[in-house]
Amino acid sequence: MGKFTSRSTQKEIMDDLEVDGPELVQALSELKTINKLLGGNKVTLSGINQLIKKNPQEDYSIADLGCGRGDMLRVIADWAYQNEIPVALTGIDANPNIIAIAKEKLSDYKNINFRVENVFSDDFLKEPVDIITCTLFTHHFTDAELIQLFSSFKEKVRLGVVINDLHRHPLAYYSIRVLTKYFSRSSMVKNDGPLSVLRSFKKNDWSEILNKAGFSDVEITWKWAFRWKVLALKHR
Repeated sequence: MGKFTSRSTQKEIMDDLEVDGPELVQALSELKTINKLLGGNKVTLSGINQLIKKNPQEDYSIADLGCGRGDMLRVIADWAYQNEIPVALTGIDANPNIIAIAKEKLSDYKNINFRVENVFSDDFLKEPVDIITCTLFTHHFTDAELIQLFSSFKEKVRLGVVINDLHRHPLAYYSIRVLTKYFSRSSMVKNDGPLSVLRSFKKNDWSEILNKAGFSDVEITWKWAFRWKVLALKHR
């Protein structure tokens, strides 16, 4: 059980901002399927819906950090359209190769734009948004980096932050090892899938990180399958 006591700091293949090619395309495709089948999309949508209900207004701007090829942005855009909620969406990722894929796949969505940007850069703070979403993004950073990042969110976000990430648990780890071993064709997914669980969170990790970042109004909810839905609310 020792490996689950604290968060791993081992880097994933996906952390290489220059990763590209067929392996990247295959990995992103499989990650989309895994996230959908294990209920990850519903976690993010539920958090967005909570923030919108708490803060009724004519329209909303949402930034999706670590947007990958834009799968969650597509889900959000379709959900907002079905519920007649006007949204302007921005996908942000530091890997230009991933953003190129996203732009091509979502070229028909006129309310979605993309930026190649490092979330730790000064440019990131220049355009405030109503809601920030982070889906399977935050586990890529150390606690210290997350405290710094969430501190900056307090300047950028007007309503709140929706976090959807993994629960560091033995069953989650060994399950994803088995699933990727037998069903994945991507060496990146086989490596990064189990490692992402070891880099992920327990409830007290989130409480400590967000408290140190200055968020006092926080909701942390466990969701199947081994996900945390975290809402960090901004007081206006």
